[in-house]
Amino acid sequence: MLPLLIKEIFTLPPGQDLVVRGWVRTKRELKNLVFVEVNDGSCFKSIQCTFDCSGGDRGIFSRLGSLTTGASVEIRGKLVPSPAAGQAVEVQATELTVTGEAPAEASGDTSAYPLQKKRHSLEFLREIAHLRPRTNTFGAVARVRNRMAFAVHEFFQARSFQYIHTPIITASDAEGAGAMFQVTTLNLEALAAGSPAGGAVDYSQDFFGKRAGLTVSGQLEAETYATALSRVYTFGPTFRAENSNTTRHLAEFWMIEPEAAFFHLEDNMTLAEDFLKSLFTAALNGCADDLAFFDAHIEKGIIETLQSVVDSRFTRISYTNAVAELEKHAGLFEFKPYWGCDLQSEHEKFLTESVAAGPVIVTDYPREIKAFYMKQNDDGKTVRAMDVLVPRLGEIIGGSEREENLERLEGRMAELGMNKADYSWYLDLRRYGTVPHSGFGLGFERLIQYITGMANIRDVIPYPRAVGQAEF
Repeated sequence: MLPLLIKEIFTLPPGQDLVVRGWVRTKRELKNLVFVEVNDGSCFKSIQCTFDCSGGDRGIFSRLGSLTTGASVEIRGKLVPSPAAGQAVEVQATELTVTGEAPAEASGDTSAYPLQKKRHSLEFLREIAHLRPRTNTFGAVARVRNRMAFAVHEFFQARSFQYIHTPIITASDAEGAGAMFQVTTLNLEALAAGSPAGGAVDYSQDFFGKRAGLTVSGQLEAETYATALSRVYTFGPTFRAENSNTTRHLAEFWMIEPEAAFFHLEDNMTLAEDFLKSLFTAALNGCADDLAFFDAHIEKGIIETLQSVVDSRFTRISYTNAVAELEKHAGLFEFKPYWGCDLQSEHEKFLTESVAAGPVIVTDYPREIKAFYMKQNDDGKTVRAMDVLVPRLGEIIGGSEREENLERLEGRMAELGMNKADYSWYLDLRRYGTVPHSGFGLGFERLIQYITGMANIRDVIPYPRAVGQAEF
């Protein structure tokens, strides 16, 4: 039988003899009693282990005396009802083994355990990302992240979507933004020393025989499988070499991208709405203790916000009508709204919080501000795009119906100066058995930010990668 986790211990009836394994959060002494709070990360709550020091093993007393925050322990005892408020049970401890020490702070001591029992800033904790999961905040983030990852698969598997793995290395830029990390085995130092400034690089000598980079999206490859398996989704890492040092950007992040054949934009919107409601319900039901912590200490009102999204019906509005509504209140915004602008966060928040008083799906954006693959409307000005906006954040999902007409797609690529040869395989999907198909993308870290209320996206991924940051 596997060792018990603290999460499992809380489900047992009192009277059980058991072993608690974990790390010491606190130690308190009161007359002949010593209270040791132990947490193993399996749940938010710690379990209190009480030692009666009025007699008995002197060795235990010695070990208790040197026990410090952060030390790993194995404690044997009996689960009993707790007389203290706020906890149903505790462990009446009889044996203590210190499996790993954590030196306490001392003057001039640089080897002390850095997570002593005091408040630490999130900036400081980013510097010790290998230890920050042991804190209440980051342990809770990790558990929410885990539950949401599982909920993603639950949702799509229940709707007959096939999970596919799209490549991390690619020769095509799905978004056409040029912000790809280059992948090469060429000797860059030798190239720099031996080539005149501005000299051309011979990529035929590179590993893949052509210029390659890390993927910015798995969407294009997902389309190939959607046109064979009907419904697919990807869930994996993506990379963007944007020089953006903000609280909303990462260089490496995870994307969820469903793609479905015979789905029109209306089907896509319904799927996105159901998806968010399913995820938020899973968070509310499966992460109650962690969400209570976030609601109390990170951002008040999170639980209410999530529940309101679950209970609401998403308002659907065209981009043209949304801009007209924003222009009525143009004086409220730093960036003045106009038809053809890319909606800013302040515009999106206004639409959700003041216009619709709930989630909004904006559709049919100007073609000039959207990607080449989006289906063009008959007006020649807009495309069948959608953005899902939620209160307190703004955009959380972006998607579209894809252009299935070969002639129109080739025409749009020509307008943008794209090389059709680089996308010959993508165009084949329109040559052979083309069908209407749609999909969307949800940044996983953006989702976790929204659920937890964490202000900085670097605090919802285990090891953040951003401009100038690739530690651990």
